[in-house]
Parts: sequence; C-alpha cells; structure tokens
Amino acid sequence: MAMLKNITLSADPELIELARKKAAKENSTLNAQFRNWLEQYISSDRPAINYESLMDKLDYGQPGKKFSRTEMNER
Repeated sequence: MAMLKNITLSADPELIELARKKAAKENSTLNAQFRNWLEQYISSDRPAINYESLMDKLDYGQPGKKFSRTEMNER
C-alpha cells in the first residue's frame, strides 16, 4: 500500500461521534470507513481515467492526417 496522506475534513461533531460509534460496531475505524468511501466515490470514474492514461501513452500513434471513408475501408 502506498504511503497514506493526511487530510482535514470538517463536519458536525455529533455526526462524527455517531459515525465513530457505527464504525466501532462494525469493528472498523472512521478513517478506514472514509478510505472505503473514497475508493467507492472514484471507482465509477476509473475506466475513464484509465482510458485517458492509455490515450496519453498512445499519442505517438497519430496518423498525421484525416482519412476519408474510402481510405478507412480499404484493406
């Protein structure tokens, strides 16, 4: 696992306490629950992020011109 980075969040103290109690009942911590939430939050964007990363790596393969329909269908 990569080195974790600390962040500061602000929330209602009562909500924080309730969340800590709920996490404890689940044999977890509020930090662990937040990390799980963060992972789920970005998971729907991962395919797009991976696609963009792949396209950046493949940018050397540009054809240099726009092909006509006929040229694209030639074999």
